[in-house]
Amino acid sequence: MFRKFLDFLKQVIEMKNKIISSIILITLLTIFQTVTTSRGGMEDKMNKHDQQIQTDKKKPDFGPKYTRPDDEILKKTLTPLQYEVTRENGTERPFQNEYWDNKKQGIYVDVVSGEPLFSSLDKFKSGTGWPSFTKPLEPGNILEKTDRKFFMKRTEVRSKHGDSHLGHVFPDGPEPTGLRYCINSAALNFIPKEDLKKKGYGEYLKLFGEK
Repeated sequence: MFRKFLDFLKQVIEMKNKIISSIILITLLTIFQTVTTSRGGMEDKMNKHDQQIQTDKKKPDFGPKYTRPDDEILKKTLTPLQYEVTRENGTERPFQNEYWDNKKQGIYVDVVSGEPLFSSLDKFKSGTGWPSFTKPLEPGNILEKTDRKFFMKRTEVRSKHGDSHLGHVFPDGPEPTGLRYCINSAALNFIPKEDLKKKGYGEYLKLFGEK
């Protein structure tokens, strides 16, 4: 293949029409330079990717702090509504759930895994009948997925470690985020401010001006 290319290049150089010959040579040189540059860029990206992988391998793995129990266990520990909402993507009734009008200070955690999800400091009265928040307490514990059920496109919200269906997020909330995380009470467990340390969430006391 390379030999054929050299023969072709030789024929181009020996062409009588020097203008056409020059145009072909310039075109070939441009293609060669583009391919070389592109290859170099890809190699740089791969090197950076490999370096990142090596760096990640060096990071200590302490294991997940929050996990999801087996479904058989959840069927025994959760109420039928909690199981329906978190495991079967159900929706509870508005204005007829535990936390829609809860005004106490504290944090909301996943009823399945216990991972921290939302804070009372970001809760607001949306008038929808479900607990609503402007942002997550721990964004890393929240996963968003496209939901196309009921002939509409919405953004579903799930917990990262518990894989619990929590609700949906909408772009019609108040400032500063303009977002409304509309969450099912059945997917949450509320930890009052005074119980945070006792329940193992003492690090969040600083949110409420306490040590």
